[in-house]
Order: sequence, then structure tokens, then C-alpha cells
Amino acid sequence: MDMDSASSVVLQALTQATSQDTAVLKPAEEQLRQWETQPGFYSVLLSIFNNHMLDVNVRWLAVLYFKNGIDRYWRRVAPHALSEEEKTLLRAGLITNFNEPVNQIATQIAVLIAKVARLDCPRQWPELIPILLESVKSQDGLQQHRALLTFYHVTKTLASKRLAQDRRLFQDLASGIYSFACSLWSHHTDCFLQQIYARDEAAALGLLERTLLSLKVLRKLTVHGFQEPQQNIEVMVSIRSALIVGSDSPCREKLEKTIILFTKVLLDFLEHHPCAFIPLIHRSLEFAVSYVFTPAGEGVTFERFIVQCMNLIKMIVKNDAYKPAKNIDDSKPESLEAHKIKTAFFTYSTLTEIGRRLVSHYFLLTEEELTMWEEDPESFGTVEETGGDSWKYSLRPCTEVLFLDIFHNYSQTLTPVLLDMVQNLQGPTNVEDPVQLLMKDAVYNAVGLAAYELFDNVDFDQWFKNQLLGELQVSHHRYKLIRRRVIWLIGQWISVKFKSDLRPVLYEIILSLMQDPDLVVRHLQTFRTEQFLPYLESIFGLLFQLLQQVTECDTKMQVLHVISCVIERVSIQIRPYVGCLVQYLPLLWKQSEEHNMLRCAILTTLIHLVQGLGAESKNLYPFLLPVIQLSTDVSQPPHVYLLEDGLELWLVTLENSPAITPELLRIFQNMSALLELSSENLRTCFQIVNAYLYLSATDFLQNYAESLCRSFCDLLKDITNEGQVQVLKVVEIALKVSPVLGAHMFQPLLPAVFRGIVDGERYPVVMSTYLGIMGRVLLQNSTFFSSLLTQMASECNQEMDQLLGSVIEMWVDRMDNITQPERRKLSALALLSLLPSDNSVIQDKFCGIINICVEALHDVMTEDPDTGTYKDCMLMSHFEEPKLSDDEEPPTEQDKRKKLLALEDPVHAVSLHQFVYEKLKAQQTLMGDPGFGALMELVDTELVRQLREFLQGF
Repeated sequence: MDMDSASSVVLQALTQATSQDTAVLKPAEEQLRQWETQPGFYSVLLSIFNNHMLDVNVRWLAVLYFKNGIDRYWRRVAPHALSEEEKTLLRAGLITNFNEPVNQIATQIAVLIAKVARLDCPRQWPELIPILLESVKSQDGLQQHRALLTFYHVTKTLASKRLAQDRRLFQDLASGIYSFACSLWSHHTDCFLQQIYARDEAAALGLLERTLLSLKVLRKLTVHGFQEPQQNIEVMVSIRSALIVGSDSPCREKLEKTIILFTKVLLDFLEHHPCAFIPLIHRSLEFAVSYVFTPAGEGVTFERFIVQCMNLIKMIVKNDAYKPAKNIDDSKPESLEAHKIKTAFFTYSTLTEIGRRLVSHYFLLTEEELTMWEEDPESFGTVEETGGDSWKYSLRPCTEVLFLDIFHNYSQTLTPVLLDMVQNLQGPTNVEDPVQLLMKDAVYNAVGLAAYELFDNVDFDQWFKNQLLGELQVSHHRYKLIRRRVIWLIGQWISVKFKSDLRPVLYEIILSLMQDPDLVVRHLQTFRTEQFLPYLESIFGLLFQLLQQVTECDTKMQVLHVISCVIERVSIQIRPYVGCLVQYLPLLWKQSEEHNMLRCAILTTLIHLVQGLGAESKNLYPFLLPVIQLSTDVSQPPHVYLLEDGLELWLVTLENSPAITPELLRIFQNMSALLELSSENLRTCFQIVNAYLYLSATDFLQNYAESLCRSFCDLLKDITNEGQVQVLKVVEIALKVSPVLGAHMFQPLLPAVFRGIVDGERYPVVMSTYLGIMGRVLLQNSTFFSSLLTQMASECNQEMDQLLGSVIEMWVDRMDNITQPERRKLSALALLSLLPSDNSVIQDKFCGIINICVEALHDVMTEDPDTGTYKDCMLMSHFEEPKLSDDEEPPTEQDKRKKLLALEDPVHAVSLHQFVYEKLKAQQTLMGDPGFGALMELVDTELVRQLREFLQGF
């Protein structure tokens, strides 16, 4: 690409690509795509984004195209890779100056330089680091900042490489520049402080940015640049300085970002180098605890800093490297040293102060939280329950996690402290005293969080009867805070320690609480079914009302979750009460078009609803089937969120369907694309195929077997052994439910099965499935087996009898691969079906056939102790409705179909020992007594003895 002529046309294309007019934009983007692989294109882009006179949007776009090109064409092995000559020129051009005036573009240039450095530094680009080090010394403020920005992104990128060789290179770099990085940070910090004292805010802000960038560089070098950082004095001095920065500085507010960054250095260093951190444990704990749990922090701390300090304490407390082994003699010296330091620090008084302050200070709801609850209770409940993205690093969840970790590790000390706080709050609380109400809420929160730790120390049943039950009945509006906390507390304890006979009382209370939409109940899933049934109609009705009343998507999801749990637990007993819900869900589905997670909750509810309704779920089809259709259609964007639950709903709908419908059959058009995905949902897809086969094999196979067979052939080319088994099981079930049609429809797959048997497939489960398929064909469709044998003999250039002999021989040899009794009996029936025969090959394999028969007889025959005779335990004479216990699920429609199918299956309809007798008798008649006797003499005498024992009475 000629630079002079190319610059103008590329510039024009980039200008057009920034247009809002798609008629102009699209052709320009296409032209730029075509130029991506042209030599010289990236040199032109470099000249464009380095030209500060051009339009900012055009330069921005040039940087983005250049950055994307690095990912695609910079590696030498990439298709259309850039030439080494052009890359050399580009590398030189990227670091000729650091004077980009636009912050956003400067950041992108720094990122793209880092991308090149990841691939080329230091071997192909040894001059990069020296030039950066020189440039950050510049007296020009802009150049210094841009060079420092680039230095940070390069360091960050190189530190992220994980191959051993790359890590060694980064460690070499770190050891060479660490002193400089320390002095750089120190210099910028000093300059920043000088400007603060001089009250030059503009200069101070610029220097603050450089201070932060240099500290970010130091962070990456400290954490990732040293294999044994404790051996480097400068590193340890740098880390120790993190424990004193910002303590009493008059410019504390300006230093908040710096302080947080230093705590990140400490946390990263602790995570990556726990042993090197051991000398810092005491000082770190002292630092964090003094600011967070003593008056020293009052007025000088801020929330993010408190969170970081709590994280530091938590990581030290629960770090596995600091815990001795159960057998002290097996402990590492470092672990013993760390444990000794922790034990010395966490004295009784320190732990007591931490425990009390966590509960009495940090657990208290703030004015902001109380106002939020009052004004928008749904949002408050949702944020508190889930945390929400904005609360990821917020104080409350961090406090609760620290409390749990501290309590778990020091429960002997902290349990009496917490119980004393509980004791001080017993009895009624003055509703006019907000401080006491907040304190009780905080203490109850702590008792709920620590439920498992307090199991042996709290008689929860007595506490419930004597204290909590009364608090739930206080109706004053200010006591809502405590009512809400108590019901949450019971929810925490109910699965830990709660007597069954108290549950009815609890259900009565829940009914009264559910009149208040602010008290969203989330703990009904712990109920006992038999005790809950008298309250089912009332609670389910109130839950439905609540679902209609609430407006927040997250709240609706939580109510739906409780509804789903109730339906799941009571199963078919929900049927009289779901009419209103069934009518409401289509409306809710329509309203939730823009809220995919709410739709996932609706799908889960529908899954349990279909299971509860059983065959009656057919009445939901006008709503249900379009929902399944949308959720499992990979051409529709929502499938990304809905697919997993949609497939589960599809499956349970089929399992509970009383009969096939055209609409239900039509949904299967979605399956081909799903099988092409080869995702983690493949197993469910195979279960859906099987469900269609059980539901209506003839209709299903006639409509979809051809496309399904093509999909299976594609899958088998690139799938694990376990995946192969899942595919083959579908074929096996098709042959089971429809032997003739199944063999015809899946004919293209059967030669591979045949070859797998002859070749002696090594993977036992695959071989077992091969033999199951071939057993079905041989036993139930002998005509098709003969044609398949003829086809395979032609393909293998062998005689049919020779090939049949190989199949029987391999079958006998691999019988041990078959572990399921049903398949073992099927193998015996299938091979016996070859008799009577005057075929010499079959007679040659007679001993093997008898061997398989005797093995199968041992598997399926049981002796009647009264008569001493044997009977086949797999025989089924009639369909019986199972008698269910209270905990058992009723059979689905598919379960019933399987039972009816089993009545027609030879495995369950044919007596094996009678079949053996009839086939041997027919062989004897064919050959005559002398010939048959000679044949039997070839069989092992012990096998003959066992066979005669099984055939007594014939």
C-alpha cells in the first residue's frame, strides 16, 4: 500500500465510517475490512492517529482498527500476518513521542502498545522499557503522564502472562527496574504533597494521577515480579510502607485513592505470597483492627477503606497457609509461625471487642437503609437479599462475611459474647426507642448468620416459644423491623434446629405476616408437607396475591421461587388451587418480555406446575408450547438466557403428556440446531428425543427420523465416548419401542455399530450399547439383520457365515462388558434366536451361545424356596399401579408408557429358561439325538450340569 496515495483514501474511509448515515457507513466499513490484510495499512493508521490536527472521532477509529489488527495479524503464524519489516517500523513509530492531547485516545494507544509488548517484549522489542523509563523522567507534564500511563499498561500486561518462561522474563524485568519504580512513586508522592501544602489544587490533581499510575506499576511488580519477595529488602520495605501511608495526613481526602490502592497491594501480596507475608501479619492486623474496631478510626476512615481492612483481616484469619495440620508434627514451620502470631494477636479482649463492635456498630441498619426500606421496600429487600452489583464491595455484606469467618474460627470465645448480647435484649422492646430496635435487629441478624455454630448453645425451640413467637405478634408499625428480622431468623434456624410439632404454629404466623407486602416470605421451602397441607390453600392464595401486588422483577422472581418450592413439595395436591396462577402466568410472561431472568423464574414455576398437574397439564398447551418454542429456538436472542430451563420444561411436558398433539410434535423442529450446538445441554436433548419415542414412536420417527439420523451421524464424528453412548441409547430405545420402523429409520447408523462389534470396540460401555442395539435387531427384526449381514459382508469382502461367526465370537468374548441384567438376558435371547440351525458356523459357536445362556440364567433366575423350582424374575404379566408412600412422587405418564411397553418387550415377556429349553429341543429335533448329543459333548461339563439344573421340570 503506497503511503502517500493510501493515506488520503484511508482517511476518507475512516471519516465515512464515523458517519451516522448507514448508507455511507456500511460501504466504508466494508472497504476498511478489505484493507485489513493489505501491507502498509497499519502504517497509514499510525500516521492518522498520530496526526493531532485531524478530527478526534477519525483518530479514535484509527486507533481501534490498529488495536484490533494486533489481535488478528500481529502473530507470525496468523493468516495474513504483518511482515517483520512493517512491524519493526510500527514499533518504532508507536514510541517516538508521548504527547497525545486526548485522554481517551492516549489510553487506547497505551493499551495497544501493551498488546504489542505482550507478543514482542523483550525479544523483538528490547528498546521499549528503556525508552519508557527515560520518558517518565521528562520535565514536560503531558509527556511524563502519557509515558507513565503506557508504562503501567505494559507492566500490567506483562504481569498477566502465566507461562513459566514468560514469568521468569517478567521477574528479570522486575528485579532490574524495581528500585526505579520505587523512587518514581516516592518522587511523585512528595511532589503531590508539596502542591497540597502549597494549596495548588490544579497541580496537585495532575500529580495525584501520576502518583496513582506509579503506584499501580509498583503493585504489579511487587505482587508478580518476585518468586520469593521476602528475599528482597526493597520489596518488604515497600510493602511495610502500605501500613503507614495516609494515617494522619492533612490531605487525607486527596489520598483516598492512594490509600485504597495500597490496601490492594497488601491484599494481592497476601493472596499470592502468603509465606512472604508472615512477618507482616501482626502489623497488618494491628493496622486494620485499630482503624476499624477502635476509636482511632473515628472521623478518619471511609467506607471503602473499612471494607479493604475487613478483607485483610478475613484473608489472614481464614488463610489455609496459616493453619497448622491436625497432627502438629505434620505442620510446616511457616504455618506454625503464622498461627503463633495470630494466636498472640487475637486475645480474649481483642476478639471480644471485634465481636461486639461488628454486631453493635456495623450490623446496625443505617438511616439511608431505613429510608430506602420505607420508601421502596421491594428494592430494599432485593438489594439486601442478593447484594446487587453495586453492593459487591459494600460494607454490609463484607461485615457479615467477616463476622462468619471470625465466629467460625474463634467460636469458643465469641459464643458467650453473642449470647450475652441476646440475653440483654430479652423481653419486649420499647417501640419508641429506635436505638434498642436497631440493636435487637443487629443481634438477631448475628444469631441467624451463626446458626450452625450456635447449634449446641441455643435452645431455639424454647426461644421461639418464649420470645420470638410473641415478637411476631406485635402489630405496631415500628415493630415491623423486628417482625421481619425474626421471620428471617427462623428461616435460618428451621433447617438447623426446629421441632416438627412447632411448625403448624409457624404456618399460622406466616399467614398473618403475608398480609403485609413488605414482609416477603422466602423461607417456606423448609416446610413438612403433611403439616403444611391444612394451610396450603390460604398460603398459596396469599402468595399469588403477593405475586400480583409486587412490581420489582427481582421480588416477583423471589415470590415465584417460593411458589415453585410449594408446588414441588406438595406435588399433585396443588391441583385444586392453581387455576388463578395458570391464568396469570401468560400475562406475566408477556409483561416480562424485556426481563429474561424473570422469564427464567416463570419457566421454573411452569416446570413444577406441569409436574404437579401431570396429564392435566395438556390444558396449558396453548400457553406452554409457544413458551417452549421460543425458549429453545437458537435463532431467537432470548434463548441465551432461557434455553436450559426451556429444555427442562420441554422434557417434563413430554413426560406428563397423555398423548401426542400436532403442536407438540412441531416443536421438535428446534432440535436439529440444538444438537449442532453440542453444548452441555446435549444430555437433556437426548432425553427429549427419548420422551418423543415413548410418547408416539411412529408419528415421531416418520416426521423426524431422517433429520435426526443426519444429526447423529454428524455428532458421532466428534464426540466423547460418553456422548456416543447417549446417541446410541436413543437408537436402542427406538428399536425397543418400534423394532421394524426403528431399524429402517436409523439404518445409516447400524453399519458403524456392526463394525464396532466385529472390531472389538475397546470402551466397555460403548461395546455394551452396541451389543444391546444388535441384540434388538437380531431378536425382533431378523429379516433386517439378514440384510444388514449381507450388506456388511459385501463391504468387508467376507463370506456371510464367516462374518456372522466373528460377531458371535466377539459377543461371547465381550459379554462381561454388559453389566445391565436386561441387556444380558437380551443377548441370550438374541443368540438363541439363531437356533435351530444347520449352519456349520452357528454350530461351531454353539458352546459360546450356551455359555452366554447359562450366564444370563444365573442373572435372572430366582429359586422358589418352597418348591425348589426356578422362575424368571424379569417377567411382567400385567400393569400394576404402584403404591406410593407420602415421600414418593406419583408416576408420570411416561412412567406408565414405559411399564406398558415392558409388557410387550421380550426381555420381560419371554421366560428365559423356557426359551432355552424350546430352542435346544428344536435343535435336537433338527439334528437328531446322536447329532445333538455330539454337539452337547463339546460343551463344558460344568456348564451342562448348571444348564440341566435350571431346566428341571421341562
